[in-house]
Amino acid sequence: MRHKLKNLALPIGVIYDVDFGIHNYKSFDFFGHEVYITTTHISMAIVMLILIVFAIAANIAIRRADPNKAPSGFLNVVEFLVQAVDNMAIGGMGATHAGKYANYLGSLFAFVVLSNISGLLGLRPPTADYGTTFALAIITFVLIHYAGFKYQKFGHITSLFKPVILSPINIIGEIATPISMSLRLFGNILSGTVMMALIYGLIPKILTIAWPGVLHIYFDIFSGCIQAYVFVMLTMVFVSGNFEAGEE
Repeated sequence: MRHKLKNLALPIGVIYDVDFGIHNYKSFDFFGHEVYITTTHISMAIVMLILIVFAIAANIAIRRADPNKAPSGFLNVVEFLVQAVDNMAIGGMGATHAGKYANYLGSLFAFVVLSNISGLLGLRPPTADYGTTFALAIITFVLIHYAGFKYQKFGHITSLFKPVILSPINIIGEIATPISMSLRLFGNILSGTVMMALIYGLIPKILTIAWPGVLHIYFDIFSGCIQAYVFVMLTMVFVSGNFEAGEE
């Protein structure tokens, strides 16, 4: 299936070619169901490959570093990123618990940021697919309740029924958490992807050489980084809420 508005003729006789980048490349049978390899899978594989290569390079640089000398070059970049993630985790979850979740938060932030700005590489952002954002939200949802049971024990369940008359609202609120988180990220990234596709498809080709670059700065870089930070910040807020309740 190829989602493309091609040769769309308006009354004034102008022909447009708008491509939203949703393409199927290969299909195969999976337990009786036809499954497709799409642009989302390919973009996600490239994003993950970049992160894996960076992680391996960082590991090699750290192992080869001389502890008696100040870091320089690539190692400075790695140290800056680690400190940034640690500071973000401490600011959102407190120094006592930040170290336990910093690795997940850093991995989550790196994946979402790189996915959001992958449009600069000519890819369709994986986070413009709801299957990606919902999966990330489910992982966070599991982590939230893991922390709840760890720090509140059975009180994590009984708190949903306090007061009893509001228990349906409390339960719905818990279920709505991954849905709202995933839809917020998905909607913002998809809207930017659609806007850029419309701009590239509707303006004269000569103008696409430089003019859309300004919009890429906003939709891909600025909005992409903001949405990644919001997603990670919400994760920290929901998880750390269980710390406070368990320590009361």
